Amino acid sequence: MERKKVISMAIIKRLPKYHRYLMELLINKVDSISSRQLGEKIGFTATQIRQDLNCFGYFGQQGFGYNVKELLKQISKILGLSEKYKMIIIGAGNIGQAIANHTRSQGLDFKLVGIFDINPKLIGLKIQDIKVIDIDELENFLKVTPTDIGIICVSEDNAQTVTDIMVKNGVKGIWNFAPVDLDVPEEIILENVNLIESLLTLSCLMNEMQYDELP
Repeated sequence: MERKKVISMAIIKRLPKYHRYLMELLINKVDSISSRQLGEKIGFTATQIRQDLNCFGYFGQQGFGYNVKELLKQISKILGLSEKYKMIIIGAGNIGQAIANHTRSQGLDFKLVGIFDINPKLIGLKIQDIKVIDIDELENFLKVTPTDIGIICVSEDNAQTVTDIMVKNGVKGIWNFAPVDLDVPEEIILENVNLIESLLTLSCLMNEMQYDELP
């Protein structure tokens, strides 16, 4: 049995950027591009691009570069965009609404099938033509609506509880915006987005720059 190749998380994190720039090239009717030209657009070296892409196959052609349409197709496949994922949002506040609106505007094939909240003022509200459902109905909903991805936009006090309900009912991927480390089984894919940690990282880098500029 052939062993599955292990790809570093650093490379995986760069793939969405390749996808975004290739989409721009396709929209601008660019047919082919070299690794050097692509690197200049993205901000990576040509060597880095070749090494990243070679982890998944050989997409370029000597003296020609990359066919933009074909490379975009292959990266979309690697990113799982050929799948039709169903997702739900837990928490219909500002972050939840922003995610619902933004994912729809990007034209990605992620189907939002449910939005849940505990706030009576939000329950019944329509976001992207989907009515916000009472969080108490989450488990029953998941039993009749198979769901791939759960997006958590609730307080840290409630995040683990809703995670446990989703994992118990077949959700395989968790996109977590709550400022808490979740406990999930090994087979669950967990992606954390901590806005405060990101802001503090920015603050730290700015602080370092100030020290570098001191005489």
